[in-house]
Amino acid sequence: MPASPRTVAGVFSSMTVVLPPATGLDWVAITPEPLPTDLATTWATTSRAGAVVCFLGVVRDHSDGRSGVTSLTYEAYEPEATRRLADVATEARRRWPEVERIALLHRIGDLDLSEASVAVVVSAPHREAAFDAGRFSIDTLKETVPIWKREHWAGGSDWAECGHPLREVGAPAANSPAR
Repeated sequence: MPASPRTVAGVFSSMTVVLPPATGLDWVAITPEPLPTDLATTWATTSRAGAVVCFLGVVRDHSDGRSGVTSLTYEAYEPEATRRLADVATEARRRWPEVERIALLHRIGDLDLSEASVAVVVSAPHREAAFDAGRFSIDTLKETVPIWKREHWAGGSDWAECGHPLREVGAPAANSPAR
């Protein structure tokens, strides 16, 4: 079940944060708010999990063939993107049934350099399954979820080029073996 943004009264001000689901083992969300990476890691850590793997994709100052990137803007077809994030988690569980919890969180909107744009957190009893499911999840997310990024630099901005069309989550990737 996808997590939804909720308003939380903070010490300094009110802010909207994405909270983990009250029940269930998968947390998927698309949000304009900063990703709750510490919360996701804490949520994924359970008494059954001897390994928690966290991958963060962050905004960098360059891309293929372009230096001087100053920020990114992400857009998504949110209903479909959320469904496909859930499909990625389901497929990871099919391949690695020992996985305990999976969080797949992605930002939309304007992001500055060094801000996290995507978080993948996977827990499992042992590190091999956590690493493998985490790697599968980020690679499959990037190939299947309808999220687009626009790069901004001093001389202008443009949509980043994608080297492949989106595929269905269960379809084989062009460069990876089936498991």
